[in-house]
Amino acid sequence: MTPRRGRARRQERRQERRGGPKAATRYRMREKLVTIGDDYVIETAGGVPAFSVDGKALRVRNTIQIRDRSGTPLYRIQERKLRLKETMVIERNGQRIASIQKALVTPMRDRFEVAVAGGPPLHVQGNIVDHEYEITRNGAPVATASKRWFRVRDTYGVEVMPEEDHAFVLAVVAAIDAI
Repeated sequence: MTPRRGRARRQERRQERRGGPKAATRYRMREKLVTIGDDYVIETAGGVPAFSVDGKALRVRNTIQIRDRSGTPLYRIQERKLRLKETMVIERNGQRIASIQKALVTPMRDRFEVAVAGGPPLHVQGNIVDHEYEITRNGAPVATASKRWFRVRDTYGVEVMPEEDHAFVLAVVAAIDAI
């Protein structure tokens, strides 16, 4: 072990003890995550199952559920029909948590606005089709989606900041993918 590696490890351990900066968690998502009737497991970058996605088949509206590892439903995402802008609503325990709408005029880049109940809105901007975009709140990054992190076909990554509700952020990503 070189002196540099030992010093870096000691610094990391010291930061952990002090409650210092923690690394963002990267999740592995599948392209076209939400197809009707499709079930899917969201894994961490290391391949550990973290959440599951349950796409409900034979419904009038596109409906998706995000569940934890034990199968408990955390968030329900549902498409709202007959709207001027495409809209998805995220609910938790029957309560509306957020609504997602695509901006009507988006020159050059895709943009979505996520109105969060009781909190500041999230802004999504980037290339949604190629899964290269960023989610921010008040200019601070919340999550980043990118295909560059994984070499597997039809797979992209979502890196979520440690202080965020990871299941909620992944529900936002799933809703954007469904739109």
